[in-house]
Amino acid sequence: MTAAIETQGLGKCYRRRWALIDCTLHIPEGRVVGLVGPNGAGKTTLLNLVTGHLAPDAGTIGVLGARPGSGPGQLAKVGFVAQDTPTYPGLSIADHLRLGARLNPGWDRPYAEQRIARLGLDPKSKAGRLSGGQRAQLALTMALAKRPELLVLDEPVAALDPLARREFLDELRSAVTERATTVMLSSHLVSDLEGFCDYLIVITASRIRTAGPVDDLLAAPAGSHSAPAAQATPVTPATLEDLVLAEMGRVPDPEVETRK
Repeated sequence: MTAAIETQGLGKCYRRRWALIDCTLHIPEGRVVGLVGPNGAGKTTLLNLVTGHLAPDAGTIGVLGARPGSGPGQLAKVGFVAQDTPTYPGLSIADHLRLGARLNPGWDRPYAEQRIARLGLDPKSKAGRLSGGQRAQLALTMALAKRPELLVLDEPVAALDPLARREFLDELRSAVTERATTVMLSSHLVSDLEGFCDYLIVITASRIRTAGPVDDLLAAPAGSHSAPAAQATPVTPATLEDLVLAEMGRVPDPEVETRK
């Protein structure tokens, strides 16, 4: 099966501290990937490597068959919403949509305009005057209207209320179904991932603890897909939250702070 994201021994180091160590993944196209782990575990570092905002210090990474950020064609295939849902404060919503149309060859103008109208946002409003949740919705609209093959989202729904979160996740689900979009979604809210993500990555202490299709992981005892740990008898998790908590609670390998 074709890989949307493939890494081998991927690593990233900041001032002699490895934020990501020996990361090896094969994520098929069309998956909805949930990326979970505690703060500082390496989630954002992994996402920035996937989008080409960072270059690796070890190993290799391929995204949609090419090196991340390797050219305009590859960049056009990847949509990204960073954790702070960046927008341009001095530009209006309409300005953002016009900018999106100029920068993205696959821009879906009707979708962008309809979504803004459905959200009740005034196209003349400056982004700097929007609430945090409204700015998040604008950033999400920009990413979705790009119609990317891979959509990377770093805590995208954190600023949204529960209803808005559910509506946005429903739109993501539709995008995956209709356009075979691959989604990689980082979130602290496991409840948002339940019933939505079909592939899970758990990362702790800069290392991938477990990764694979959710159904396969739930059918196996917790920890059987990851490194050995000081745990007596593995128990098959009943829910995605049980699985995540079990994997995050396992004793991690000694963290490698320096590496030659």
